[in-house]
Amino acid sequence: HLDFLAIQDIHSIKRQINAHKGGSKINIPGHNIKLGRGGIREIEFFAQTQQLIWGGREVSLRCKATCETLRELTKFGQVSENVRDEMLSAYAFLRTVEHRLQMIDDQQTQTLPESDEGLHALATFLGYADRAGFVADLLLHLRNVENNYAELFEDDVPLAGATGNLVFTGTEDDPETLANLRQMGFENAENVSVTVRGWHHGRYRATRSRRAREILTELMPTLLGALAKTTNPGMAFRAFDDFLKGLPAGVQVFSLFTAHPELLELLAQIAGTAPRMAKYIGRNAAVLDYVLMSGFHEELPDAQDMIMELDAHLSREDMVEDWLDCARRWANDQKFQIDVQTIQNRHTPHAAGRALADVADVAIRSLFPRIADDFATKHGQFEDGGLAVFALGKHGGQELSPGSDLDMVFIYDVPEDAEESDGDKPLSPGHYYIRLSQRYINALSAPTAEGILFETDLRLRPSGSKGPLATHFKSFDTYQNNDAWTWEHMALTRLRPVYGPENLCKKVVATTNAVLCKKRDPDRLVREVFDMRNRMDAGKGDNHPWAIKMRRGGLVDLEFIAQYLQLRHAHDHPEILSPTTRDVFKNLDAAGILDGEHAKFLANSGSFWLAIQAMLRLTTEGPFDPQTASTDLRKMLATAGKCDDFEQLQAKVDETATKTKAIYDLIISAPAEKAGPIPES
Repeated sequence: HLDFLAIQDIHSIKRQINAHKGGSKINIPGHNIKLGRGGIREIEFFAQTQQLIWGGREVSLRCKATCETLRELTKFGQVSENVRDEMLSAYAFLRTVEHRLQMIDDQQTQTLPESDEGLHALATFLGYADRAGFVADLLLHLRNVENNYAELFEDDVPLAGATGNLVFTGTEDDPETLANLRQMGFENAENVSVTVRGWHHGRYRATRSRRAREILTELMPTLLGALAKTTNPGMAFRAFDDFLKGLPAGVQVFSLFTAHPELLELLAQIAGTAPRMAKYIGRNAAVLDYVLMSGFHEELPDAQDMIMELDAHLSREDMVEDWLDCARRWANDQKFQIDVQTIQNRHTPHAAGRALADVADVAIRSLFPRIADDFATKHGQFEDGGLAVFALGKHGGQELSPGSDLDMVFIYDVPEDAEESDGDKPLSPGHYYIRLSQRYINALSAPTAEGILFETDLRLRPSGSKGPLATHFKSFDTYQNNDAWTWEHMALTRLRPVYGPENLCKKVVATTNAVLCKKRDPDRLVREVFDMRNRMDAGKGDNHPWAIKMRRGGLVDLEFIAQYLQLRHAHDHPEILSPTTRDVFKNLDAAGILDGEHAKFLANSGSFWLAIQAMLRLTTEGPFDPQTASTDLRKMLATAGKCDDFEQLQAKVDETATKTKAIYDLIISAPAEKAGPIPES
């Protein structure tokens, strides 16, 4: 975990060295090339402090040698190639000078000669023609080290204070402070003053140490200034108070803010628009470290890079509990990056949904083989047997929203003659793979000190919640072909293999495609889909205009259209099948099944609904109320919906729902009502 206070501590050590050894200035005669300005110790401190800051997150930085550390810091993106080369060149030069000095009189010294004659002799020993050439090179290296060290360690410009008093000492409100707070935009200045005094009196765990309170005091002008820039400073302040309440400790986080004030700006933005995220950060302050990583704001994480990164982290751990904690820490970082970029509207909703699904996929593909190997140490394995994991729902369609559950199904296969696994405690195939599936679920959902990885939902498995956790392939095949309901086949349109033996995955996908491509009675199909949507509306319906998922014309209606049309037409057009709803509409357009304008509208509507849903899930708790929403949140939602202002967004929400429902009625409601009731089978 980052500790930017290390910068202050190590710089304090360096100042003590300077005071004790007289090395605060570069003066060539008598200069200490190890402890003085621009010397070897500054190169070491330059490398070691960055190891303390970043080494907790990046194992490659835990080097012993200074030069190796400098090279790794460059690979990590914290030190430029130019600075690395300057520091390495200076280190080699100064070490050579040190060795020559010690060879002259066989003494343990790093101090240059005081006299011109001594310096000339040393220059000659180092291969220089004269003293001037040696001094020029020495000064070049010392200045380079001094400048590079200064950029990292020297005292920063003092934080700009507010225009007036910000005094929170004692037990009474300072009148000038209250006036200044009101001028900054805090309507309830008295409440702000009382709350801040509570911080300074150690009201929360994060402010109970004297050092934490000292740093927080220095931060107050910047902190209150950042909160005041939001359109609702009072709400932002309350959200920051919630954040502070959740912090287990304060010194490291406050030091981080001191070193990187831009993090306070980000936190103020989150506090002013997404108090739900602010609470999360308070409970998981370590994610703030990740904001400082290279590329955090520029790009979404890449799946291939993520799996290499997580595998590298997990390979350093030996225990199941450590794997689970490691995976949770890693996933929290990735999800936080995606969430921050989402509230900043840096990417499309489909890109965010795909990235969140990639995080889930990578966690499964990295964790599950290790869980399976650990399980096999006791119970053995089945030769030519295996368990595969398939995603359904939004996970299957790679359209995850923040906080979405993972809809999953587990399917296994073993040779017909397999009776027991080959371990010390053998199990029958059914018991083996059901217990292994439970291990997989626990790996994702069991709470540890680092929280949970993902919530899981297995209700879409064959036979629903009453069925076994893991299903034999033959049972899956039989069930889907003979016993599954229409709604289960609709869910099957979003099946996507995530992890497991390649042959088994191919068999399951082949069965799935065969089932989806069956010729169906169109009247019976449309009536079953229509009745099921009506039952869902009666049981879970929500007429709230911002109930993006369940309202009529919302996401569910849109997904029903896509799934119904796949079941209706896949027999003649298998190319329309896709687990991703947006792609389904494009495929239906290309196949000439769906009117081009309708297909384009529905695809864009899906993106619109997903964008608004993701933003609301990140920022609000409970139903969204436009009347109480901050101006910043309303503006953020409008931007996410590609509207100029919130009023235009409200109109777009109503128009999108109305038109989507009209298309639903055209494709499903009208034909279903014309077909009449479903005859008894």
